[in-house]
Amino acid sequence: MSERASDPDATAVDAPATVGALVHALAALLTDAHVPQARAEARDLVAALLDQPRFWPSLHRDEPVDEAFVAQARRAAATRARGAPFAYAVGRAAFRHLTLDVDERVLIPRQETEVLVDEVLARLAGRSGGTIVDVGTGSGAIALALACEGRPDRVIATDVSLDALAVAGRNVALLRTALCAPVELRHGSLLAPVQDLGAGALRAVVSNPPYIAFAEAEQLPPSVRDWEPALALYAGNEGMACIAAIVRDAAPLLEPDGVLALEVDARRAALAAELAASDGRYTDVAVRLDLAGRERFVLATRR
Repeated sequence: MSERASDPDATAVDAPATVGALVHALAALLTDAHVPQARAEARDLVAALLDQPRFWPSLHRDEPVDEAFVAQARRAAATRARGAPFAYAVGRAAFRHLTLDVDERVLIPRQETEVLVDEVLARLAGRSGGTIVDVGTGSGAIALALACEGRPDRVIATDVSLDALAVAGRNVALLRTALCAPVELRHGSLLAPVQDLGAGALRAVVSNPPYIAFAEAEQLPPSVRDWEPALALYAGNEGMACIAAIVRDAAPLLEPDGVLALEVDARRAALAAELAASDGRYTDVAVRLDLAGRERFVLATRR
């Protein structure tokens, strides 16, 4: 008896009708594409598409699956086999306690950015109300987390990409019942969409802006360089252009004691902090570390 025939799921490879058979079929597809740890990847794909814990498929091998879900799972596995990041393959990503829709129009939310939300919440502790702006919102991850966990009157999320705002809009709609504050989407570059609010209108400006220099593109992993949107990755002036613009333009919009919070990379954290410190309109400038101990977050308070 062949190894394939001895597998209890093997008879259902062509037309899987159970979770176990589907995992087996997807693992075969991923193995043919030389995806490492193909069976674990297949299990995780099924779990993510079902919005279940990652080991749920192993405990529910005999659970039936319908043809529509099988087709969806096969499409996800085929996308992963082409080299797409896992989040794009399944069309969703976890961020703090949220599950967000994502695709190639937006950056995949990272765990590091969850720390940025923690830093903002800490700086705003004990203060309710006010308006928070998330600059370059992408999927809406930061804006939605702050609207769920903070106590602002509203959160405004800006992005220069209409494609990104379409994804963010879908996530706002999906999470509407979980929000403690409304999230408003505005189209435009950086802080331009909120200039109409006037001086001192904002309690916090938060951003994970583009900060990769164009010359650094080849240093990025292929899963980032070849799949994630260039508009959200790269910035001029050796990666500092968007950072410098936000530091400059946030100051007049922030209220006294308003918070500026930026996520950058370790190569630019000190430069960003120096920009804020030398601006003269900020105090309490600080650099915070990410989960790996790298300088990653720059925070400042409006004088």
